[in-house]
Formats: sequence, structure tokens, C-alpha cells
Amino acid sequence: VDVGGANAGLVKDFELTPDGQAEVEIEVDERYAPLRVGTRAQIRSAGQTSVSGRYVQLMLPPENEAGQNIPDGGVIGSERTTTNVDIDQFFSIFDPPTRKAVQNFYKGGRRQYEGRGEQANRGLMYLSPQLAASSRLFEELRHEPPVLERFVLDSSRFVTALSERRDSLAPLIENLNRTTRALGSEKEALAEAIGFLPPFMRRANTTYVNLRRTLDELDPFVAASKPVAKKLRPYLAELRPFASEAVPTVRRLSQLARFPGPRNDLFELQRTYPPLADITLNTKRRSMDFGTGSRSVGETRGAFPELTEALKGSTPILAHSRPYTPDFVGWMDDFSHTGAYDALGSFSKAQFYFNAFSVEDGLPTGGLIPPAARGQAFKEIARLGQVKRCPGAAEEAQPDGSNVYSEEEQRELDCVEEHRATGNID
Repeated sequence: VDVGGANAGLVKDFELTPDGQAEVEIEVDERYAPLRVGTRAQIRSAGQTSVSGRYVQLMLPPENEAGQNIPDGGVIGSERTTTNVDIDQFFSIFDPPTRKAVQNFYKGGRRQYEGRGEQANRGLMYLSPQLAASSRLFEELRHEPPVLERFVLDSSRFVTALSERRDSLAPLIENLNRTTRALGSEKEALAEAIGFLPPFMRRANTTYVNLRRTLDELDPFVAASKPVAKKLRPYLAELRPFASEAVPTVRRLSQLARFPGPRNDLFELQRTYPPLADITLNTKRRSMDFGTGSRSVGETRGAFPELTEALKGSTPILAHSRPYTPDFVGWMDDFSHTGAYDALGSFSKAQFYFNAFSVEDGLPTGGLIPPAARGQAFKEIARLGQVKRCPGAAEEAQPDGSNVYSEEEQRELDCVEEHRATGNID
């Protein structure tokens, strides 16, 4: 019999009751006698699982919860006793395939470390800093019970959420198994990558140290993000069906990267980069076939250096056309539609067509314009020769003159303000 890790008595006898339970008779030392109502008893194993290697652990109730004394020959009921869970009972909760998988796991561990005991021991030495850091972490949590409680509760919610989505996790674990198997097949490349880790970690250590100050500065941002994060819950719930529907798309992306056959995936595409870089960047002796056989054209630069040299003389031309960029973009978009909208609202653009009828001085002419006079009539109501419009001339001139170019600017741009496309027809 044990109380708080100290020997507190002996088991005198035990027998099987008619209802299949064990009735254990114990004798408690005088320093713990008499036991109080509320005492709990639990059967425990001292070491290796066996029938004889068991003892009774008594858990005494607090003074404010303890009841009356249990008399000599009294009983601690089954509602306050807990039996021991044997190792075979634990494994019995798994089905035969799972138990077989656990056996194979330990057998695989034996084969994994067979002949590499010294290397494994050297590797385990690196666990010491991690274990020390974990010890400091839980030591800090012990001094902050609310934080520890919140950590346990959040962990419980996390594990519960994982349990509810076990069907979704099964493909993830299966894919991780394939990924791990694929990594294991690349032993030489994996060994080379691991060889680069020590210098990388030494260089990264300085970066991690400098990150501490950055993380402290992020605390206000995290605090301000908490209310927003709560509002994101409905949107995150909608992401779940999106992720499920995206599985075929992501699977097809793997075919885009690598697909059987020549010149039909991204892997084959990257093989074309060296020849492309050679023709665009490198200076070397080249030859060309003009249809009569290959002929040497001497040492020439790549396409990009040649293009750079060719564009030097075009800078003034591009600079002159730059102010017309909004007009060009507008012509490609807004100006090609009958309607649009701006800050003042929607508007519609109209276009007039002239026919054989016309108006003079605001009054109808009273009939058709004779064919011989139609050309002259058109010239009287149309503005011709407007070939030097200034940038932005498709818009109405503002009263403050903010979109009207000065005479000096008009000379520089070689444009005429009177050629503006809007306004009254004089």
C-alpha cells in the first residue's frame, strides 16, 4: 500500500466476489489510520507488468472534503477505486492490422539503428538543448496557470477538430507517405542537402537573433488583428469546399510540371533557357542561314544588347509620344464605347451623320441639297485638317485651363489647341 510515494501498509488478502470483482483487504499503518470517507484507491504496477508487481495507491482527500472516519473493516466502494490498465488491454483496442503495423514500426526502428548505434548516440546529444528549452517553456507555463490552462484547452479543441476531420486527414497522411518515400529514394541528393545544413544554420542563427526585436514589434499588430481574425471565421469555413474542389486542379498542376513525352511540360521548358540566354545575352561568333547555306556573320552581341543600342536613338520619339498614352489607352477602351462613367456619373457619347438635308442659320433649307452643292455645305459645317491635336484633346477644355497646353508646350509637342475634338462647330 502506498500513499504519496511512501509505504503505508500491506495487502493482507484478496478474493473474487460473486459479481466478478476483486475484493482486496489492506492494512494501513497507524500514521495514516483511520482513513477518511472520500479516500480513493488505485491499482498500479511497480514496474514490469505482472500479477505480483502491483500495489494499491491511496489518494487521501483534502481536509475540507474529507468525511467521517472509515471504521475497521470498512469498505472503499468501487465508485472510488480505479483498476490498472495492462499493456495487453491497451493493445486490445486496436484491430489486428494496426497491431501488426505497430510491430512492424518497432521492427523497422531496430533495422534503422542496426549498425549505427554510435551515430545515433551522437545525434541524440543534440536533443539536449531542445529538451532544455522545453523544460524552460513548461517551467514558465507553470508560473502562469491561466496561460497553461488556455494552452491545454486550445490543444484539446485542436485535437478534437482533427478528429472530426479524420476522413480529410487520411489522404494527407497517404500523400506524406509518398513524399517521404520519394525523398528516401534520393539518398545522394538528400545527403548533399543535409551536408549544407550546418553552415546554413550557423548563418541563420544571426538572422533568428535579429528577429527577436521584430517579433516584439509585431505584438501590437497581432493584438489589433485578433478582432479581425474572429470575423474571418465564416470566410474560412467557405474555404473548405474551395479546397476540396481545388484538389483535381492541383493534381493536374503536377502534370503541368512533369508529363510523359518530349517537350510538353515545365521541366522540358526550363531546358530551353540556356539556348535562349545564349542568343539574347552572349557575345560570340555566329552564323546564319539566308536560304543559301550557313554563312558566318562574325562576332555579334546578343539580342538584348543590340536592342538596347537600337533603342538609344528612339528615346526622343518615345518621349514625344508619352503624353499621348492616356489618349491611346482611352481609344482602346473608353472611346470605343458609346457610354462610360466618371466621377460625375454615367454619360453617353453621340455621333452625327450628315445626309442630303441640312440646316442653314438654324432653319431648314426646305429641301434636298443639290448634289453639286453638298461638298461645299459639308465644308461649312465640318472642321477639317485637324491633324495636330494636343494630348487630351478628346476631352472638353476646362474653364481653369488646367488641361490646355501653353503656346510653348504646343510648339514643343507640335500640336494646335484649336484642333481639339470637342466644342462648338464654327
